[in-house]
Amino acid sequence: MRDSTAAPQRVRERFRDKAQAFDDLYEDERPLVRLLRPGLFRRRRLAVDTVRAHGAPSVLDVGCGSGRIGEFVLDAGAARYVGIDFSQPMIELARARLGRFAGRDTTLMLDDFLTAPIEGSFDVILALGLFDYLPQPERFTGRMFELCAPGGCMVASFPRWSLLKGPIRKLRYEWLGNCPIFNYERPELELMLRASGFERATIDSPGHSGYLVRAHRE
Repeated sequence: MRDSTAAPQRVRERFRDKAQAFDDLYEDERPLVRLLRPGLFRRRRLAVDTVRAHGAPSVLDVGCGSGRIGEFVLDAGAARYVGIDFSQPMIELARARLGRFAGRDTTLMLDDFLTAPIEGSFDVILALGLFDYLPQPERFTGRMFELCAPGGCMVASFPRWSLLKGPIRKLRYEWLGNCPIFNYERPELELMLRASGFERATIDSPGHSGYLVRAHRE
């Protein structure tokens, strides 16, 4: 059962206190790092490929963090980019990183995604590394569907339990970091996406510890 009471506050505290450390995970692109943390690079590649496939789309980046993915999708041709995150340190890092796009239609919001006044609809909605921390993920997929333009899609990552990485993540995040994490299985994802309105979705499992999803709004 997902604990929906203490989880949000504990997640906020982690991303307030550990913003720089989290951002540093994306800094090193040596071959060994790519080998040890392939999921980070698979997410980025999926986001970039999706943006390029849409031409010059409007992009909403939910849980944008320090703007690492935002930087790549803007370089890939996003015509409009809105990044939203509830962590002020993360947004400050994102403002510094995305400063070179000042002449573009780029907005960063320090707010709660579920209640934020987000204007317009989006061709591509990114939710990468977000669902790991959500006790009520269906609320997020529901709002993403509402903000997704017809013909657009949501690009998301979802962790799943694995015998190799599962215990390590639980020790690192929950026991040592006091930050809850959640795992998913394919039937749960299929049901949640359909209930949110996404009738067509591609769910891939390129590694042993997670899913990469493209869910389309017809």
